Amino acid sequence: MPLKDLPPNARPREKMLALGPAALSDIELLALLLRTGIQGKGVLQMAHELLQLKPQQDQQAGFDGIAGLLNATANDLKRVKGLGPAKRCELLAVLELARRAMRQRLQQRAVFDTPDAVKDYLQLNLSTRPHEVFAVLFLDVQNRLIALEEMFQGTLTQTSVYPREVVLRALHHQASAVVLSHNHPSGSVQPSRADEMLTQTLKTTLALIDVRVLDHVIVAPGEALSMAERGLM
Repeated sequence: MPLKDLPPNARPREKMLALGPAALSDIELLALLLRTGIQGKGVLQMAHELLQLKPQQDQQAGFDGIAGLLNATANDLKRVKGLGPAKRCELLAVLELARRAMRQRLQQRAVFDTPDAVKDYLQLNLSTRPHEVFAVLFLDVQNRLIALEEMFQGTLTQTSVYPREVVLRALHHQASAVVLSHNHPSGSVQPSRADEMLTQTLKTTLALIDVRVLDHVIVAPGEALSMAERGLM
């Protein structure tokens, strides 16, 4: 239904002004960003299509709502009919601002002051990748974020991780600690025996240069597991 045909109190803009942004659904919030639809497709329908959009790399899995949409590329968005260059740029700008806001929060506070923010940040960056990615959060002496680096990529089931490269990047950043992370494209966040062995190998290797491994976070769409919280470190 076109927005003009909705009752005034059901239109996203009026609803937000009256009740605040938290009262709006994901579709309504996206519709506010998109502003208008096209002939034959209202803005609410276009917003719904965005949330159902499937990554170009993996047509079998969707972006899993707003959180997954943060990993959409310009080419992914281009496949939504009616989403022109201006709207694509606006969406990508908002998505990037969300990632940067979360990164700034972790740079200003010790990561374990906000453990859920660490999980959310890693989920937004890694969870919907169609292949396995191994990343490292490098932290300063106060456990604040220096950088997130994606260091290795693998197949759907295995990533080759070279401890020497992690050591070199830790020295480059003058890091005092790290948080390891990788995604499980299968959707399960349960650590494998290989995950546990890799964690111990990196702990031993990084200890030689006085860098602590604080955690290893495994992410998947809508889920994250901290190996430290599970007592697996």
